[in-house]
Amino acid sequence: MRSKGVFLVVLLSALTAYYVYLPIPNNIEERWKLMLTDSIFRSLSHLAELTEQLGLLDYMRVMMFITFAERVVPVSDDRVQVVDENFEGVEVIVYQPAQIEDTGELKRAIIYLHGGGWCLGSSRMSPYDLLARHMVTELNAVIVSVEYRLAPAFHFPIPFEDVYRVVKYFLHVDVLRSYHINPERIAVSGDSAGGNLAAAVAQQLQQDSRNNVHLKVQALIYPVLQALDLNTPSYQQNQHMPILTRTLMIRFWSEYFTSDKSFFRAMMTNTHNNPESAALLKFVNWSSYLPDSYRRSYNYSAPPVAIGNNPVHSFASFSWLADPRASPLLVPDKTLRLLPKTYVLTCEYDVLRDDGLMYVMRLRNAGVDVTHEHYPGGFHGALMFTVWPTDFEIGRKMIDNYVTWLKLNL
Repeated sequence: MRSKGVFLVVLLSALTAYYVYLPIPNNIEERWKLMLTDSIFRSLSHLAELTEQLGLLDYMRVMMFITFAERVVPVSDDRVQVVDENFEGVEVIVYQPAQIEDTGELKRAIIYLHGGGWCLGSSRMSPYDLLARHMVTELNAVIVSVEYRLAPAFHFPIPFEDVYRVVKYFLHVDVLRSYHINPERIAVSGDSAGGNLAAAVAQQLQQDSRNNVHLKVQALIYPVLQALDLNTPSYQQNQHMPILTRTLMIRFWSEYFTSDKSFFRAMMTNTHNNPESAALLKFVNWSSYLPDSYRRSYNYSAPPVAIGNNPVHSFASFSWLADPRASPLLVPDKTLRLLPKTYVLTCEYDVLRDDGLMYVMRLRNAGVDVTHEHYPGGFHGALMFTVWPTDFEIGRKMIDNYVTWLKLNL
């Protein structure tokens, strides 16, 4: 009887080890911690898939557990004043120095947009709260953290419109004056889907002739920038890497756009483009915009286009595929030339790596001043892994370098 118990313990241990273990490149630091962290994500994802198949809860409602688990109530302390505000009907959290000295010196401002694939995340998560406080104290800045509405309850363009409304409101001269902000030292920034929204907002602002206050910089942290080609080398190389698999990123894209599950299946096979979006594939042609070292042995093949009786013909009316507010890489060079000084952070082991690399090259070709910081041992989401037990040294390093760049350039 005892031998059977020992056997079951050994078997359970072996199965657990098999589940936890994931082949991870040797140059990623703290590999076992990443394996354990990713096993939690995968477990929740498997549960979400099961509940959706059983018709109990949709996938993203289950995945929101991650957001709730890290949720905090941001409060003021002796260094940072925190206030919940409502800008044009959108919830925001405003962080600013608690001790306002009457020196007459105006402060910097950063409008920060959280990640989470437009479907998850919140500015009230512990890592974002800590990041905002750190930026306040290190930069003597006002941070506006935006709680935009999420898909799938609110599809594109609603999350973008929420963010754009906040930015336009905040850039009013009287609003800036009320927060003692220098109108020439304002940034928009975000990570992942927040980087997408930041890039899209920066483009729209620069084209708005009614806008009298201009951004000094945009800072994009492993941004997602295009939905047309989901077979770039980084999508292929990193399709099973933690924390963001190719399948999960495509699920984020599809649920940002629509509740039509057939669109997700088409995106998985990269057969989702319609004639309108296909005309813009030249802007995301990675054979032209990726350095040789990242193209490696991958061969470029343009995604097929929905025509005639093609099974994806039903997506021909999906005009948002070609909308640069969703995919900021889809604008011509003349639009890129208007953009401010830019910071782009990319990670080697991230399906979104090539989105960032292509944007860096296109911005530089257009004459924009770009700082590109690439982490050869980096993985998606690392900047937010700064809270125990999922605290990673690379996350702290990313924050230090990001804030240092803002200190020097904003």
